[in-house]
Amino acid sequence: MKILITGIHGFVGSNLVQALKSNHIIYGLDIVTHQKEGVVKIYSWEELNSTSFSQIDAIIHLAGKAHDTKNQSSSQLYFNINTRLTQKIFDFFLQSSAKKFIFFSSVKAAADSVIGEMLTEEVIPTPVGPYGESKMKAEEYIQQHLPKDKQVYILRPCMIHGPGNKGNLNLLYSVVKKGIPWPLGDFENCRSFTSIDNLCYVVEGLLTKDIPSGIYHMGDDESISTNELIEIMCEVMGKKSRIWKVNKGMMEGCAGLGTLLHLPLNTERLRKLTENYVVSNTKIKKALGIERMPVRAIDGLKKTFKSFQKE
Repeated sequence: MKILITGIHGFVGSNLVQALKSNHIIYGLDIVTHQKEGVVKIYSWEELNSTSFSQIDAIIHLAGKAHDTKNQSSSQLYFNINTRLTQKIFDFFLQSSAKKFIFFSSVKAAADSVIGEMLTEEVIPTPVGPYGESKMKAEEYIQQHLPKDKQVYILRPCMIHGPGNKGNLNLLYSVVKKGIPWPLGDFENCRSFTSIDNLCYVVEGLLTKDIPSGIYHMGDDESISTNELIEIMCEVMGKKSRIWKVNKGMMEGCAGLGTLLHLPLNTERLRKLTENYVVSNTKIKKALGIERMPVRAIDGLKKTFKSFQKE
C-alpha cells in the first residue's frame, strides 16, 4: 500500500515507519521536512494541495498538539492544530484516491475520568479541557462527513509508551531513579497503557484487513497499578522499590493544603496520580479477530524502561 503519514517525525510516526516500511510505500507530511529512512518523501503542510500524491491508498493522521501537563499552552492552539488541521487533512482525504483514513484521537476525547469499571466506546463523550475538547471536535467533524465508499477509523489510545517516548512515564522514572520514595503506596489504582508495538500491530490490521469503520479504543490487555509500575521500573534498574504507604487521609489533607498554597502536590494532581483509568480494548480485538494483543503490558513497559536506561 501507499500510505501518507502526518506528523511522521513524532514518536508514534517514527515507530510506524519502522513497522510498516518493509511491506508498504510510505510518504510523510510534517512541519519538519528533512528526510527519514524508510520514507520516500516528506512534504510540508503548505505542499498538501499543490502536490500530486499518486494513488495514495491510506492516510494516517498523527499530527497534533499533545496534552501539555504544565498547562502553559493557550486553548486556541489546541483547536488550531487538533481540530482545524484534522479538518484540513480529512477534506483532502475525501477528494483523494485513498480508501482508508486512520485518525489518532485520544481517550481524553471520551472522558477525563472513568466512571465505572472501564471506558468503552459506548460512553457519551465528556471531555474536560482544551486537549480533549479539541480532539472531540475533530472526531465530530469526521463523523459528520463520513464517505460511503471509504473506511474511516477513529482510534482512541490511552497513554502510549515505548523507546523514544517523552512524557509522564519519563518523569516518574527519573523520580524513582533518584531513589525518592513513592509516598502514595496506600492508594490502589489500575491504569491502562498502550505499548507502541501493540499500537503498530493494530494499525497494520486496520490497513490490511476489512475492518468496519468506527471508533476504537486502544490499550494493552492488562491494567497496571502505579505501585506495580514502580516495581517494574525498579526491577529493570536492579534496585529495591521504595514505596511508602502513607495514610490516605493524611495525603489527601496535604494535597488540600497544597491546593491552597499552590504547591506541586494538590488535590487535582493527587487525583490524577491515584485514580483508576482502565480502557477496554474488546471492540478492536473482536474486529481484528484476535483474543489477545501480541505484547503483554508488563513486557512492553519493561522494554520502555530499558530504553530509558540507555538514554
